[in-house]
Amino acid sequence: MNPLARWVPRLIIATAVLHFVWALAQPNDWAGIVGDGFVRTAIDPNAPEYYPREASIWFMAAGIVILAMGTLSLHVVRTTGRLPAQVGWYLLATGVPMCAIYFPVTGSWALVVIGVLALIAARRPAGPRGGEGALSR
Repeated sequence: MNPLARWVPRLIIATAVLHFVWALAQPNDWAGIVGDGFVRTAIDPNAPEYYPREASIWFMAAGIVILAMGTLSLHVVRTTGRLPAQVGWYLLATGVPMCAIYFPVTGSWALVVIGVLALIAARRPAGPRGGEGALSR
């Protein structure tokens, strides 16, 4: 397994953790969401707390998706010794539009950088310790 393939899932997981931290650290209304009982607490766009609640929810949801991509990528790398190119393409498909829309106040550039690293890792052959499993073909 090449070292870059080993590190890309870790970088994705670290990005997810940072996403969770930011979901809790940014101006948010988690207390209001909890206080209102979670159900239907962010549906009225005219409510004064709507945007902090919506941002908090989307940051948390995106963090979960990024974490899922990172842990699944880690499992695939450990099982096959290779990182699928799709991981890089998914990260780029998410990061590039987000950067175009929100730049410079976004952290989506990290998804672009990790996506490029993932594509490079997917092109490199596995190391001398093998890693050529049935799933990597």
